[in-house]
Amino acid sequence: MRIGIIGSRGIPNYYGGFEQFAAYLAPGLVEQGYELSVYCPHHHPWTESTYQGVQLIRCFDPEPMIGSTGQFVYDLNCILDSRTRNFDILYQLGYTTNGIWQRFIPKNVVLVSNMDGLEWTRAKYPPVVKKFLRWSEKLVVQRSDFLIADGIPIQQYLRDTYGVEATYLAYGADLFTDPSPLVPPTLGLIPQRYMLLIARMQPDNHIEMIIQGVLKSGSEMPLIVVGNASNTYGKQLVKIYQSSNIRFLGGIFDPILLDNLRHYAALYFHGHSAGGTNPSLLEAMAASAMICAHDNRFNRSVLGAGALYFQNSVDLAQIIDHEKDKTMWQARIQLNRDNIEKKYAKQQIIDQYSQYFNGLSPKSRIQ
Repeated sequence: MRIGIIGSRGIPNYYGGFEQFAAYLAPGLVEQGYELSVYCPHHHPWTESTYQGVQLIRCFDPEPMIGSTGQFVYDLNCILDSRTRNFDILYQLGYTTNGIWQRFIPKNVVLVSNMDGLEWTRAKYPPVVKKFLRWSEKLVVQRSDFLIADGIPIQQYLRDTYGVEATYLAYGADLFTDPSPLVPPTLGLIPQRYMLLIARMQPDNHIEMIIQGVLKSGSEMPLIVVGNASNTYGKQLVKIYQSSNIRFLGGIFDPILLDNLRHYAALYFHGHSAGGTNPSLLEAMAASAMICAHDNRFNRSVLGAGALYFQNSVDLAQIIDHEKDKTMWQARIQLNRDNIEKKYAKQQIIDQYSQYFNGLSPKSRIQ
């Protein structure tokens, strides 16, 4: 079976959640006998033509030159190229900019779309863009043969809003079992003496709220912010808050370094609020991080009792002031690790996808 994956910025991951997901799903399916191709921007740092048995198809992406509107061009180029590939299944990750190009999806392919989160609710978008995203979401729902929801709340939203049944398939992570206390000092950090935030620089990830909560707490521990801060919002945050207590490290994509940073953080903040299940949240759970998460249905559906929750910077300051003892976190940490093993193990997710793709048939397409 030939499967093409579009809608990501390529593998291996140098960007975000979809890329992290595709970087283990695609090689995992290759091991089970599938032929996988993943679309990548022409400027992707990985220069080989394959990655762990996955064929990489490069398409022109002008985003570095003209900004975010370039993503429309990249998505169109990927879809047009897919018309020449004779895929059995085209797996589309998200709908943010490729909704308008659905008419060009090849007719002889089964189109499966992962609806991601509620993109039109993201605070970073102005009203006109939010309106476009709702329209794009509707187009993808209407024109896809099958839908996947990465979280139960997203599955319920699609059922309530469009009357369609999406299949719930989660993301995955592997338990982190080999921490090294020597890793944080390489970045000038002392284990258990820093707080950590890993996120893309966008308002709906509540980065500024988290920073303000740390500052209000009066804690002497620094907050380490990991994420590419080259966009307008990121530059603004760096300009306002960069200090000895708020340190921006930029993007880090070394999985071992990231796991160690999560594991040895005194607190790990997860501020995502508009997406479904976030792969980096599962990685934090797998790394035995002490997670403090924004209080919303998406995070609660994954974490349950495995985290403390905040709604504002005052909540955060209180958590920081009162939850510093790691012994208080053992039950939460164990619950998260148990859930990774039972519900979110990578191999389990790969097997579920394999079974799902094998079971697709025209008769079961959404109506």
